[in-house]
Amino acid sequence: MKFYKSLFLFISLSFTLVSCSVKLAPVEILTFEQKLENLFPTAEITEMEAKDHFTKAFQIVLEQPLDHKNPSVGTFKHYVYLSHTDIKMPTVLITEGYNANPSTYELSKIFKGNQVQVEYRFYGKSRPDTIPWQYLKNDQAIEDYHKLVTKLKRLYTGKWISTGISKGGETVLIYKSKYPWDVEVAVPYVAPLINGQEDKRTEDHIKAVGSDACRAKIAEFQRIALKNRDSILGEITSYTAAKNMSFTELSVEEALEYAVLEFPFSFWQWGGNCDDIPTENATAAAMFNYINDIVGISFYNDQTYTELLPSYYQHLTELGYYGFDTTPVKDLLKVVHEPTNRRFAPKNVDLTYNPNYINEVRDFVENKGNKILYIYGEYDTWGACAPNPKPHVNALKMILKEGSHKTRIADFSKEDQKLIYDKLQNWLGYSVTIFPLD
Repeated sequence: MKFYKSLFLFISLSFTLVSCSVKLAPVEILTFEQKLENLFPTAEITEMEAKDHFTKAFQIVLEQPLDHKNPSVGTFKHYVYLSHTDIKMPTVLITEGYNANPSTYELSKIFKGNQVQVEYRFYGKSRPDTIPWQYLKNDQAIEDYHKLVTKLKRLYTGKWISTGISKGGETVLIYKSKYPWDVEVAVPYVAPLINGQEDKRTEDHIKAVGSDACRAKIAEFQRIALKNRDSILGEITSYTAAKNMSFTELSVEEALEYAVLEFPFSFWQWGGNCDDIPTENATAAAMFNYINDIVGISFYNDQTYTELLPSYYQHLTELGYYGFDTTPVKDLLKVVHEPTNRRFAPKNVDLTYNPNYINEVRDFVENKGNKILYIYGEYDTWGACAPNPKPHVNALKMILKEGSHKTRIADFSKEDQKLIYDKLQNWLGYSVTIFPLD
């Protein structure tokens, strides 16, 4: 018995001595940037100036697969802008529809959390020198977002909200339909879900919105502009020369006619004022300036034409678009006799339209799209293509009276804003703080 006691005492003493000699490894504390580098080891990460409530900001350039189903075909540089405040705060994911210009979005101000702003593949800085059109598909873009969010959730543990404007808002809805649980709440602004390459609902909207007098004045201005084409073309030539714009893809004559045909759509889209529409007594400069304010002649110059090729490809193959009503000016057209947005699409590329794609998205969001807050303007032409969630769906659709494509939450009355905040609070829970807009 004494032997066993002695043996136990020896073992205990030896263990204590050994334990005292062991040195614990120092705990490594990573900076936030190091954590990002661990998440994205092959990315180019550059710190930027933090603005508003954010404490840090980064540009992240990812090597994104062209084809998520077959990564071996290559990659492209994909630009993401991350603005950080706290890993436990809500994170707002912004799905841009086009290029990304770093800025603080309205929803980020409401939550004062983190923001992840993602440029759409093949737009802006994320555009390869030669676009491989077969990979410019919405499903590929959705995989971009899904994989990015999946990684960032290892870092950001708070609630996630997705948002986007116009085509970016449409992307919010597509993303929600494909990965319903990636975010807690979706907030698409002025987002259409379009029927076909030329959705007739936009024409019906233009023929019904506003007053009879205003619509008549719009049609009359279209005619006045084409009757004064020579003098307006002179104004265009002077303006575009001063701006160093070139017109080789479209002539200035074709640009003017397309701008006149586009005018009713853009007038209602951007909230034009009927009292401002020039009459037949106006000068050519006044007529051109108004067309330029509403439509923008730069829309048809070579630079913009090239920049928007990806957009027209997507609209004509999956997203759908709108057509042009020639009725008010058919007898005055000299160049554009059969107007079509195919005129602005890439050449020698398959533009076969898939009618099922958006139909499936619409079916999901209208019947199963819970926790979606829709923001629209009543007069906005794209509002004619808005989805309508069924009564059993836990969603909220807000339409600003006489609002345009520029409609934001801040434009609603205080009563309506409270309704919006209460709904967001209900969906996200009271662990999330909402900061009402000033």
